[in-house]
Amino acid sequence: MENNIDEIEINTIKMFENYPDILSIEDLQKALGIGRNQAYSLIQENIIKSFKIGRIHKIPKINLIRYIMNFQNVEV
Repeated sequence: MENNIDEIEINTIKMFENYPDILSIEDLQKALGIGRNQAYSLIQENIIKSFKIGRIHKIPKINLIRYIMNFQNVEV
């Protein structure tokens, strides 16, 4: 089971390897294939954790990966 989880984690991380470590709203939209309103909704509802620099939202890539990992179905 653990090897299966590790493989899923590695594949999820690889999926986003071309993205910067700190994502913009636009990066988040592209990564998830969603619109601007949905991206803002995800961070405003704290579903994907972010921080602000001035008025600009920044999303650590690890938080996007954690969000994706929550939806992975791992057979036990």
